[in-house]
Amino acid sequence: MAGETNLLSPEELDALSAGLSDGSIASDTGLNVEAKARKHDLTNEDSSLGVNVGAVDMINERFVRQFRLGLLEVLRTTPKVNMGNVEIVKFGDYLKDLTPPLAVNTIRMNPLRGYAMVVIEPSIVFSSLDNFFGGIGGGVRGLAPGRVFTPTESGIIKIMMNVLFGSLQEAWAPVLAIKCEHVGSEINPQFAQIADENDLVVVSRFASELGEGTKGNIDIVYPYNSLKPIRELLRSRVQTGDDNDASDKVWSSELQSAAIDAELDVKVTLADIETTLKEFEAMREDDIIYLSKLGHARVYVNEVPIFDANIGSSDSHMAVQIVKSLSPSK
Repeated sequence: MAGETNLLSPEELDALSAGLSDGSIASDTGLNVEAKARKHDLTNEDSSLGVNVGAVDMINERFVRQFRLGLLEVLRTTPKVNMGNVEIVKFGDYLKDLTPPLAVNTIRMNPLRGYAMVVIEPSIVFSSLDNFFGGIGGGVRGLAPGRVFTPTESGIIKIMMNVLFGSLQEAWAPVLAIKCEHVGSEINPQFAQIADENDLVVVSRFASELGEGTKGNIDIVYPYNSLKPIRELLRSRVQTGDDNDASDKVWSSELQSAAIDAELDVKVTLADIETTLKEFEAMREDDIIYLSKLGHARVYVNEVPIFDANIGSSDSHMAVQIVKSLSPSK
């Protein structure tokens, strides 16, 4: 037995192979034969298994609202900020589309791990600078590739980053309490290595216009690995929304408080008659107007019929007694 290498003879192996080929011998008779195997490359991230882009969209919507207000307060101009589609791309592919000089800011978003990146195009920087000093938001074109930002321009970038940090923290608050921290600045994104070339990043792009015809983009770039640990939290926010029973009650209470003192025009109509202009002009004091038998008076609120009511008096005042409510369509 020790010297034997095959349990089957060559003839038996040939017969087994032929049987499997023509189907006379059944195959796939082991355990879990219906299970499907998915190929997975451990060297590449799979975006389909991780971060929910819809949750990032919700965060971006809140960010845009806060960022507009913050820029309005600082620059005294009405900015136009529109969010684009969130994309998950390789970091190397993202860098290929960028042309320096840019305001590249490396940031930390505690407690998220790793570093994120905020990229501001120079047209936005110079438009903000012009607005800040009372101009009309004129931009600049054709900067030299190695051109660095002056101290004044860097000061404007710092102001914008402070507004961005506050807006970003407010936008993330319903999902996760974060604290933004500035780590470093560059003019070439190649030097801001927040991820390797083949690593995935989540790119949120915001098309901005801060002056007359001056447009540019502001990108917030998250490393995919920084969002992956909270993917279940992000997914749950999309499934349930931002609301819960407690916030619903607070919202309803605030809405009621805001609307409770709103003034409404209330009118009570006893009856309607049809007459001619000639008869109407001929009416005098003590004339009697004949009406058909009445049911109820009609109560209108802002010209919409709301209630049927009885006419009466209370002390020295005319009064109506609500009989029933009506559908507004009646």
